Amino acid sequence: MEDKLNLKQYIRTVNDFPIPGIKFRDITSLIESPEGLTKSCNAFIDFTANFKATMVASIESRGFIFAGPISKDLSLPFVLARKPGKLPNETYKKEFELEYGSTSIEIQKNTNITERDRIVIVDDLIATGGTALACAELICENFNVPRDNILILSVIDLPELGGSKKIKNDGYNIEVLVSY
Repeated sequence: MEDKLNLKQYIRTVNDFPIPGIKFRDITSLIESPEGLTKSCNAFIDFTANFKATMVASIESRGFIFAGPISKDLSLPFVLARKPGKLPNETYKKEFELEYGSTSIEIQKNTNITERDRIVIVDDLIATGGTALACAELICENFNVPRDNILILSVIDLPELGGSKKIKNDGYNIEVLVSY
C-alpha cells in the first residue's frame, strides 16, 4: 500500500478497538512524533497550495490538528465542521452514516464561504467516506461551492472500505498520505 512519506512507522495499529474485529489505525503516535507530524503537515500544505485553495475546512476533532498549520502557513481562513451542538450560531446540518452508527456535522450559517471558493477539507482517516462526504456535501448544498472546487485531504485511507473511491466517484478531489 501507499506510504511515500514513510509515515506508517508512526501509526500504531490497535486490534479489536472500538469493537472486536476492527484494526484501529491510531494517529496519536504520529502526532507525538515531531518528524511524523511535520512531514504530514508539510505534505498537506503543499497539496493545499498546489490546489490554490482559498479556505481550509476541518472535521472535528483530529482533522483540526492538521488543518491549523495549513491555515497558519498559507494565511487561509479556517472553517470548523463540528459535531451537533458545539457551535454558537445557527448552523447548517448534514446527517450521515458511520461504520459504527450515524451522526451529523454542522457548519455555521454565518461562515463566509462563496461559490468561488476553493476549499480543502481536512480529516485524519477515510474509511467509508461518510464524514468527509457529509462535510463536502454540506458545503456544496448550502454555500453553492462546485464539487471540483473541493479537495479532501486525509492522513490515512482504508481503500478496502470504499470511501476514497466513493469520494472520487462523487466528483470530489482527494489526496491521502498513507493507504492500508
